[in-house]
Amino acid sequence: MVLSILRGAFILLVASVAALYVVSWQREMAAQDEQISLFTVVLMLGITLGIAGVIIAIDAGTRRKRLSAVSGIFLGLIAGLLAAYALSFPVGLVAVLFAPAPGEAGFEEFMNLLQGVQVIIGLITCYIGISLVIQTKDDFRFVIPYVEFAKQIRGNRPTILDTSVIVDGRVLDIIETHVLQGLVVVPKFVLNELQTIADSSDKLRRARGRRGLEVLQKLQDSPAVEISIEEATDVDGVNVDQKLIGLAQHMQGRVMTNDYNLNKVATLRGVEVINLNDLAKAMRPVVLPGEHMDIRVVKPGEGPTQGVGYLDDGTMVVVEGARNHIGEAVSLIVTSTLQTSAGRMIFGRYETSQDSGTATPPAEADAAEPGDAPPAEPAGAGAGSSRPRAARPRTGRNPRRGG
Repeated sequence: MVLSILRGAFILLVASVAALYVVSWQREMAAQDEQISLFTVVLMLGITLGIAGVIIAIDAGTRRKRLSAVSGIFLGLIAGLLAAYALSFPVGLVAVLFAPAPGEAGFEEFMNLLQGVQVIIGLITCYIGISLVIQTKDDFRFVIPYVEFAKQIRGNRPTILDTSVIVDGRVLDIIETHVLQGLVVVPKFVLNELQTIADSSDKLRRARGRRGLEVLQKLQDSPAVEISIEEATDVDGVNVDQKLIGLAQHMQGRVMTNDYNLNKVATLRGVEVINLNDLAKAMRPVVLPGEHMDIRVVKPGEGPTQGVGYLDDGTMVVVEGARNHIGEAVSLIVTSTLQTSAGRMIFGRYETSQDSGTATPPAEADAAEPGDAPPAEPAGAGAGSSRPRAARPRTGRNPRRGG
């Protein structure tokens, strides 16, 4: 809205200045008993409005303007004009030695040539100044203190998405929870890589690329976060990973990825990384030995009585005594957990009715009265013999010998 008002006011001011110039010109021509044709007036106004329209079109066409580039152009232009002004004095002194005397033949031509040389010198110095500032803008803080073209990020830092994260799709669920704050940046070279994967001849790669494009479209339509497509034309790097790290350093942002190698290289170069695998690992529920769980057994395990199931996050659960319950939902008691490089494993024992608490609790057994019947003898303690074991002779003598 503000830009529209500004552009409309610019066109109105340009048209007003051109009209005032035409009116003043008509008065001068009327004083000399001459008239300006209507075609000339319309042509002048049309040319003026056309130039204003071209300027507005250029401004509207370049949507993403970098303040560092604009500042570099102005600083280089000022430096070039100052250099041209300084060089005009020695050029004038040299021209005095070869210039013809005023009034002689060729004096006006020589002065016109001198002006042309000075204009060309000014153009050269301005070009060199602008080019030098733009190419060495990162080093200006060492030459001129307190002058730096790097953008200082305040508040939430931008998050730059990698191709693997977009193809994965879990970033969409994370953003929908409103946990991720700040600007989310998708570089143009990442978008080009997604398009290349989507156009691949391999069916699997083509499906992954199309899924990434769909996820990106949903991210742009989501009101939970602001998505920006970054051109990143001045980022150095041979491949996508190097460009991602360079863009993160330039924007002082962080990279979200699933790539292990990119994670390590970015960390070594001082770039903050959000790894979705580490995030998913941190969000897994903590399971302690002795807890009860419900799991569906999907296949037999390596042991003769083991059954294997999986949690919703893909964690493998090995259940002892559940081999005969494949395809059923069983209850188990967690016995131990194991964390490996491939993930986490949970080991448990099939929960029977005795484990659930139907047997006599130990507290009730301890509370039995002294006059009650003694507890039953363990199975197999006296099997095959009716005589107590204590009735056996305690000495090694033969009773047939009479003592």
